Amino acid sequence: MKRKLLACVLACTMVASLAGCGGSASQTATESKPAETTAAEQSQAAESTAPAEETTTEAAEAGALEVKSGITLNVTTTFAGEESNVQNYQDAVKRWEDKYGCSVADSSGSADETFKSRVISDFEAGAEPDVLFYFNGNDSNPFVEAGKVVTIDEIRSVYPDYASNMKDDMIPACPADNKKYAVPFYGFWEGMFVNKSVCEQAGAEIPGANTTWEEFMGICQKIKDAGFTPIAASLAKEPHYWFEFAVYNHDTPATHASVPASLDDAAGKAWAGGLADIKDVFEKGYFSENTNTAEASEVFQSFIDGKSAFYIDGSWKMGGIAEATEDIDNFTVTFVPGANERKATDIISGLSSGWYITKKAWDDPDKRAAAVSFISDMTTDENVSLFAQTAATALKNGVTLDTASLNSLQIDSLDMVKAATGVTGAAQDLCTQEQRAPIFDHMPEIVTGSVAIEDAISQVIENMNE
Repeated sequence: MKRKLLACVLACTMVASLAGCGGSASQTATESKPAETTAAEQSQAAESTAPAEETTTEAAEAGALEVKSGITLNVTTTFAGEESNVQNYQDAVKRWEDKYGCSVADSSGSADETFKSRVISDFEAGAEPDVLFYFNGNDSNPFVEAGKVVTIDEIRSVYPDYASNMKDDMIPACPADNKKYAVPFYGFWEGMFVNKSVCEQAGAEIPGANTTWEEFMGICQKIKDAGFTPIAASLAKEPHYWFEFAVYNHDTPATHASVPASLDDAAGKAWAGGLADIKDVFEKGYFSENTNTAEASEVFQSFIDGKSAFYIDGSWKMGGIAEATEDIDNFTVTFVPGANERKATDIISGLSSGWYITKKAWDDPDKRAAAVSFISDMTTDENVSLFAQTAATALKNGVTLDTASLNSLQIDSLDMVKAATGVTGAAQDLCTQEQRAPIFDHMPEIVTGSVAIEDAISQVIENMNE
């Protein structure tokens, strides 16, 4: 049976009534549609994939978007590496190329700090792409402030139906000017993936909804004593997951999405407490042995290979796990254990990335139409449903999901988020890559003590004040 799952089915539906969460009931309700309606939508979606000649001709007769064949569109996304939708993205690109007789010059990369630096550098050098799938928090501030991307309102002034299938109140605004630039694709939740066999061999309990941080430390010690690595993590390349939850353990859903103005304010104290906890976990030897030098792919493989028990990542990682193992039933996902006022069931979720059209493409009449058509094709209801699966979206009609097709890990994820009690966005999204670099680029030095926690936070504050 196919069900319609609206944008925040994985997080917001169960927390719409919480004070301080910032979500409205209209954004978080769950809706079902009759089978006949779903079938009709599928029929319409199938019609949208008609041969290129027919589609283009009909569009021209209707005075709609016309795309000149032979255009090469430069596109940069995060659909690379272990990202679970790489194949879906490549297939969607091929469909667009075949439909319009155009081509894509792709320069996608894994969404780590190196990739973020490269994107910003490209904009600064005038080498930005035509279309960009990128973060819509403070990471986008540099190229927004430079006037190098186009607002959705400006695009709609020429193409009124652009992103018309999205809920406008769920399209995030850029912090730099409170204007909307990026068409949301699908969102995320973050959780702790578990290799069941490691826990079983170590005689350790899998953390659950009521597991405290102190209890989690005991579980990690038991796993370490059994000869396994408790936590697969690269503090050198992907420190942000542990930063986020460690800080969250000194916050609440209502206060987490904030940045410190001083070391002594609430956010400053939460950041210091979180970093101290990460340092403590490192000193206990619970992270990967090479956590301060390892590539992200190395620690992920150790988790898949049964050398490590726990791995924090986002909903997008479920596909990567499924592709990396022949025994998906050996993996589950659970809450990151909580401390202080944060319950383990208070999660991180949101719509943090979207599709941008750059000013460079917009000012080129041929590329303008191609860019609009590319994003419009990428963000149809059918395509968003294909990519999102169990993730959040901003679709007005919600995601069409065949629950019978889900694997055990995906079903476990639905059970997890249904039990969530609070939701917040990521605090790191309130800083640019450059602003948070004193922490994110120097986590190895922080956990080894060569950089003081207070000094790293002070440098972040100084960067934000510049």
